[in-house]
Amino acid sequence: MPLPAPENLNVILATDCGSTTTKAILIEKVNGHYRQTFRGEAPTTVEEPVADVTVGVVNAATEVGELAGRPLVDEQGQLIRPARDGRGCDIYISTSSAGGGLQMLVTGVVREMTAASAKRAALGAGAIVMDTIASNDKRRPHEQIQRIRELRPDMILMAGGTDGGTVTHVVQTAELIAPARPQPRFGGQYRMPVIFAGNRDAAPHVAEVLKDIVDLSIVENLRPVLEQENLGPARDAIHDLFLEHVMAHAPGYDKLIAWADAPIMPTPGAVGDILQEIARQRGINVVGVDIGGATTDVFSVFESGGQSVFNRTVSANLGMSYSISNVCSEAGFPMILRWVPIEMNERELRNRVKNKMIRPTTIPQTLESLIFEQAVSREALRLAYLQHREFATTLKGVQQQRSVGDTFSQQSGGASVVDNMKLDLLVASGGVLSHAPRMEQTAAMLIDAFEPEGVTELAKDSIFMMPHLGVLAQVHPQAAVEVFERDCLITLGTCIAAAGATRPGRECFRYVVEFGDQRAEGEMPFGDLRLIRLGPEQTARVEITPARGVDVGAGPGKPLVREVRGGTVGLILDARGRPLQLPENREECRIVADRWARALEMYPDLNSL
Repeated sequence: MPLPAPENLNVILATDCGSTTTKAILIEKVNGHYRQTFRGEAPTTVEEPVADVTVGVVNAATEVGELAGRPLVDEQGQLIRPARDGRGCDIYISTSSAGGGLQMLVTGVVREMTAASAKRAALGAGAIVMDTIASNDKRRPHEQIQRIRELRPDMILMAGGTDGGTVTHVVQTAELIAPARPQPRFGGQYRMPVIFAGNRDAAPHVAEVLKDIVDLSIVENLRPVLEQENLGPARDAIHDLFLEHVMAHAPGYDKLIAWADAPIMPTPGAVGDILQEIARQRGINVVGVDIGGATTDVFSVFESGGQSVFNRTVSANLGMSYSISNVCSEAGFPMILRWVPIEMNERELRNRVKNKMIRPTTIPQTLESLIFEQAVSREALRLAYLQHREFATTLKGVQQQRSVGDTFSQQSGGASVVDNMKLDLLVASGGVLSHAPRMEQTAAMLIDAFEPEGVTELAKDSIFMMPHLGVLAQVHPQAAVEVFERDCLITLGTCIAAAGATRPGRECFRYVVEFGDQRAEGEMPFGDLRLIRLGPEQTARVEITPARGVDVGAGPGKPLVREVRGGTVGLILDARGRPLQLPENREECRIVADRWARALEMYPDLNSL
């Protein structure tokens, strides 16, 4: 059945089938604008004893229908479409990460070049990349074959060679896959889907090596020349195979695919799509983060070389429950303690980590445990963002003209396309950020972890609605953007942060803030934070005059005049410099952390501790 024209879509039902919970939202046209009106959720039912994902979808949709006073499911357990007489919806769309989401293996000739491009394509399509096989990954052929055999991914993406380049090394990769005879994760009734997106001259040889062993799809080379990536065809093929193979063989998904009025997308891929749509429509650079119990996803959309570049990374062992011990191991306890404004030594911190490892799903019950978890979250987010910036680079292997200064100042390889000074919008989601008791705490965690520079808007996803809106953007982009800005995002405010450094206590910048009939002005000493309350519907004219060598967005030492938006927190003036430096002495560091916490009014009950 063809989709109704966008202007005829008045009632939209969207679900996100997560690994534990299926979340449903209702989007309706209200007074000419699309709004998210009701939401419901139910346990996901992809596993035994139910083993039918549509049961969870029906349960979540039934709850939404009851709240809305609009029946969405009939007596036979079918979705009611089209909408009429106060019943049903016009279209139904869905995303899914149930069953662990889309899991992939990628291969390439050189790990830092074609294999890295393959990984970008897979991550951008919403996959978890289980491993990367390359000719220079320091494993022997028999070790690589054993690894391919034991992984059981959902599909494999093969890259390698520019068009007209090496054939031998690409075929050698195929000769690793053939003897491994990889088996797919769901069901043994079909062959492993493999996408070949490498040197077109190697394609017939690869097809010959892998015939009768895998289900091979050949698409355009994702790295046709060293200077160019062409990730679109590979990503499209991943989406198609996700529906045809992975979803079709998971319990109940064949029925769900038949119900949906648009292709079902992997949850992270849908989040990436809505952020790209927002960046495109508003002409801005965006970073989004979703921090979970086991992993942290970071998304970015930045203008680079005249085009919009999207990147996604998954930090598989940086999370707030099951992975908390790994965060502490990678960051180190002193790095976590520096964010704690109360008396807490390393021994007490270790005990709290051990308790969290024993009971990973508990939530903080005291102010001390809240402070502890928010300190850990800063390091998890900081490490995930570092990994993202290292991955989101210009293409390695490309010859570039460099000056003598570049030779001394730049590391080898590609430069990161993620530039904090050019970042316009920073969006937070995930339990520790979305469910913080005070918005000021969410804003502080974002600023401390990501260290934005210049003028940056801060926001959070109210109820993790971004996946639903990502798949809606494929059907009705304008509706997706309207709901994103009106109902999905809670605007926290704007951060104006100085890059560069001077001596503690010396002037970093002067400011004048005018909003309505009010005016605030003063001097920001280096190392200070200041909060100016500016409501969600308010804007202010801001004039910042930085000290010599300090950059607030207009260049070192140059004044900046901008109009900024308020939010539930307001306007945050950050004169701490970049990168953030805290004292090494524990007591001095605690005093600084306490001063910053009080400046942002993060913990009103801090004096009681």
